[in-house]
Amino acid sequence: MSVVLGVDIGGSHITVALVDLHKRSVVTGSGKRKLVNARGSASQILDTWCEVINTVFTGMPAESRRIGIAMPGPFNYKEGISLIEDQDKFRSLYKMNIKLLLAERLGMAAESIRFVNDAASFLQGEVFCGAARHYHRVLGFTLGTGLGSAIYKEGVATDADLWKTTFRNVIAEDYLSTRWFTGRYEELNGESISGVKEILEENDQAIIKQLFLEFSENLGAFLLPQLSHFNTEAVVFGGNISNAHAHFLPTLEQFFKKRQLNIVLKKAQLNEDASLLGAASCWDIDK
Repeated sequence: MSVVLGVDIGGSHITVALVDLHKRSVVTGSGKRKLVNARGSASQILDTWCEVINTVFTGMPAESRRIGIAMPGPFNYKEGISLIEDQDKFRSLYKMNIKLLLAERLGMAAESIRFVNDAASFLQGEVFCGAARHYHRVLGFTLGTGLGSAIYKEGVATDADLWKTTFRNVIAEDYLSTRWFTGRYEELNGESISGVKEILEENDQAIIKQLFLEFSENLGAFLLPQLSHFNTEAVVFGGNISNAHAHFLPTLEQFFKKRQLNIVLKKAQLNEDASLLGAASCWDIDK
């Protein structure tokens, strides 16, 4: 059977859809998305995930069900064990065998559930039929509640695990995720805010300009050594923050031009379909 359920687990949501591996496309009308309290208990998180998965699987025999899950790290992808401990999400799942817990709740065999890194899955999809098509050495970043990263070379995307890279005396994720925006916003105007989308909706152009200028400079400074190390042709940005690409990609392009670097910078084209396709493709025996 060529249809597999692709699952994208984010820090604030779950998105699922059936994927036709032969056509390499999402089955029209099969997609579902639901908000998740990533700070909730293990049971709350797992029950929410399974509710959405079961909704899409309705009518499909249990023995035919296969799932590919794009999951943020750190995570033991082979065994299905969460190793997320020091991030602002999924702490209640630490050291739990998510594969077995999902299999039990869903009434299916554990071997029918596979996990892949979310950033690698996203980039694999974008290289296959999205923004990074025709490039051979690509860095991909998912900018959101965390910092996902992947490198594509020799036909395969793998986790680059750059979120914990030392940057400005802390880790890169502290400067290149939602929490930097919300923290810096509060420093500038004394009010708390939930995310980048809400910052843009406030429509305070002076603060928006300053925030994205600083973010662009931080992102550029972080990328410089990575581009050299990986000999990168192009960089693709996904994740919720990338929806504000008009506010930072032009500035980032100028950052590199001033340093005589000819790097292609792209906003991801496939949105969450990239991760869904990449996750489901772990079952593609013909690739």
